[in-house]
Amino acid sequence: MAANEDVPVDIPYDVPTPARIYGWALGSKDNYEVDRRFMLKNLPEFPEMIDVARQNRLFLYRAVRYLAREAGIRQFLDMGCGLPTDDNVHQVARRFVPDARVVYVDIDPIVLVHARALLAGDGSTVVITADMRDQEALLAHPDVERLIDFDEPLAVLFLSVGHHLIDADDPRGVLRTVIERAVPGSHLAFTQIVCSDRERATDMDSRSTAAGLRWQTRDRAEVDALLPAGLEPVEPGLVDVGDWRPDPDQPPLAPIPAELAAYADGSRLGRDLNEYGGILRKP
Repeated sequence: MAANEDVPVDIPYDVPTPARIYGWALGSKDNYEVDRRFMLKNLPEFPEMIDVARQNRLFLYRAVRYLAREAGIRQFLDMGCGLPTDDNVHQVARRFVPDARVVYVDIDPIVLVHARALLAGDGSTVVITADMRDQEALLAHPDVERLIDFDEPLAVLFLSVGHHLIDADDPRGVLRTVIERAVPGSHLAFTQIVCSDRERATDMDSRSTAAGLRWQTRDRAEVDALLPAGLEPVEPGLVDVGDWRPDPDQPPLAPIPAELAAYADGSRLGRDLNEYGGILRKP
């Protein structure tokens, strides 16, 4: 489904959605009372979440810059892309590779609605409404078949979506499907929220599940075990994403919304909840 197609959508208003929650932390105004209520209820217990979201978005810029400029990648599959904001994948990639092709994937129909305006007339970038858990159906989508050439290296991005893949979803199968078909020189970028405190992790899972979100917090070793074997970590490997090639001169994010400002720098509390991941290369 191209982003500029005129298709009906069914936007959920009664439950929070990851795209809208994440977007609010990045300064987006495209959210509803149910999203804001969820965030404000849970931030006192998990004040790191604002930093987590914003560090992940800053990592996206550095990761795509590396993939386009240094690895020479010209095609991207962005799984669970979220709402459009500044420096989206196609915008970053085209600063370094003008002919980059991007397929955005998200299950939240509001992402499609907002992408229509952003991508109108852009034939080399599309958004499809699809479930990243069903990789076979996703890969059979006509826009994926049109834009993604499996005879060329590609980048598959799973950024801040690993915690939405619970064990029952076969996350290992989800993560390996595309990269196994990809040619050598392809890359997998992956991040997810991790916590080494099992009691806190369980509390986060319970709160999220009760609100209608699919959620599983893992520790670093559990994330490492999810990732496909045989891939080579790109330096500095899998780390807190704020430590992955930090660049103080990269473009800044929009300001934190006033309602969330009290939770800025919540990670300074040192309670070991962060966004963990990096980039892996298929040799």
